[in-house]
Amino acid sequence: MVQLTEKAVGKVKEIMGSQDPAPAGLRIAVVGGGCSGFSYSMAFENQPGVLDKTLTYDGLKVFIDQASLLYLEGAEVDYVESLEGAGFKFNNPNVKSTCGCGSSFQA
Repeated sequence: MVQLTEKAVGKVKEIMGSQDPAPAGLRIAVVGGGCSGFSYSMAFENQPGVLDKTLTYDGLKVFIDQASLLYLEGAEVDYVESLEGAGFKFNNPNVKSTCGCGSSFQA
């Protein structure tokens, strides 16, 4: 199961609250591409797909397709703020290696 930290949920809800109209939830996916073969994708959605798994975190609906679930099993999504910037960080135990840019991985 994918976990979202309290900080990540709060930030997503904050961003969703500024959208008009407000989306129904957040899609998290693993897509092909990047230096190492896969990268993460996050986007707002108005409704889940037919085969999506819908998870709920403190009222936030998260949609994940079946293929992405295989790569995200046991992963945690956090929101971090540092001197280098702020953004969502994936801590994924399924990752075997990452590239130098840090935005793609190999599973």
